[in-house]
Amino acid sequence: MKLVQWYWNGVFGELYGSAVDSRISRDFLEVPLWLKDGPVPSTVSETIFRSDRLKTMRMRLSAAYKGVNALLMKEGAEDFRSGQAFDDAIFFGESVDIHHIFPKQWCANAGIKADIFDSIINTTPLSYKTNRIIGGVAPSAYLQRLQTGTPDTPAINADRLDQILASHLIDPALIRADSFAAFMADRQSRLLALIEKAMGKAAYTGDVKEEGVDDEQDEDGAEAEMTIAAD
Repeated sequence: MKLVQWYWNGVFGELYGSAVDSRISRDFLEVPLWLKDGPVPSTVSETIFRSDRLKTMRMRLSAAYKGVNALLMKEGAEDFRSGQAFDDAIFFGESVDIHHIFPKQWCANAGIKADIFDSIINTTPLSYKTNRIIGGVAPSAYLQRLQTGTPDTPAINADRLDQILASHLIDPALIRADSFAAFMADRQSRLLALIEKAMGKAAYTGDVKEEGVDDEQDEDGAEAEMTIAAD
């Protein structure tokens, strides 16, 4: 259990992104002592996760970004189309990747900035086939498409689909209503609770900005919006 907590603190504290040698050296000395009931290692005691970090997390290759989606799959997230959990066989066999919940095209048509809709709050692990069904339409439209079924995909009962959505920490009522702003706020709080559980500590929810940390930019390099505009 301690090793698991140490691991997730390292991931969400993003401590191995720089000064790796010094971090490894400290962990090499501190973690074994902690496992023998010694002092808590600095990787755990000094790590702080900021709640607003989820709004600026867009880099797919970052440890924290991958960590959120790994936690979702670990907690039992199921594919929207098949209802299958993402075990090793499904993950590789179905070409599972991270995809948007509110599709890019829909968000762009609604005037929502990429810096907002590209955050990890609006993404989740899905199979390649499922993402093709989702396309660029509103969630209400692609959910109806999943319920109705296609020649290649069996229909899904609405209640079962709601269970699948909930496994991704998505409030079914909010995306069925295409309520982007409400969805973003609600899912941020749900993802934050998931991260806090993994780290074994509460996140920082104050409004003091962190010094020396650049916001992750989208491909256009635009400055990120730290608040979500209303629908």
